[in-house]
Amino acid sequence: MTGTDTGIGKTVFSAGLADLLGANYWKPIQAGLDGETDSELAARLGGLSPDRIVPELYRLRALASPHHSAEIEGVRIDADTLDLPDTGERPLVIEGAGGLMVPVNGDTLYIDVFERWRLPVVLCASTALGTINHSLLSIEALRKREIRILGIAFIGERNAETQSAIREMGRVRWLGRLPWLSPLTPDALHSAFKASFVGDDFMP
Repeated sequence: MTGTDTGIGKTVFSAGLADLLGANYWKPIQAGLDGETDSELAARLGGLSPDRIVPELYRLRALASPHHSAEIEGVRIDADTLDLPDTGERPLVIEGAGGLMVPVNGDTLYIDVFERWRLPVVLCASTALGTINHSLLSIEALRKREIRILGIAFIGERNAETQSAIREMGRVRWLGRLPWLSPLTPDALHSAFKASFVGDDFMP
């Protein structure tokens, strides 16, 4: 799972997807430990039992990009340690940090890690103003690295014109749209995913 930007709802989407697929959830690098972490949020909203949460490899206190948060704590993230965990036969939802060009360390971007893993990527995109540019840039970056795009999932209010433009110009499969949920509860998220997405569409 990657996003076109930070703060678009990628963790909420990952929680709903893990619930829909009966998958495990993994956030390799957690930057920001004040309050609920992404793993804790995914577990709560997705109704995921503790055995379905793969522990983070790096837990960094500062809420910043991973490389900067690590620098603050005097830690260097070794990108070579970001190996895929073995979760047996259960699917695994992996959530990156922010967008594709977020630095893991001074030499490595998240897209470099995705390229090494060779796994299909779901691109989460906001439906708000500016998303066409962000989405098409992200699609272009993934294709340049020959990373398979499983499809694009939108998050936010319905914006048919924008969604169509991205799908047609980006030549990417549309997976569905998750509306803003208020209140955001496990039951509401579960129901929204059942209504808006098909689990088989996310299986490579």
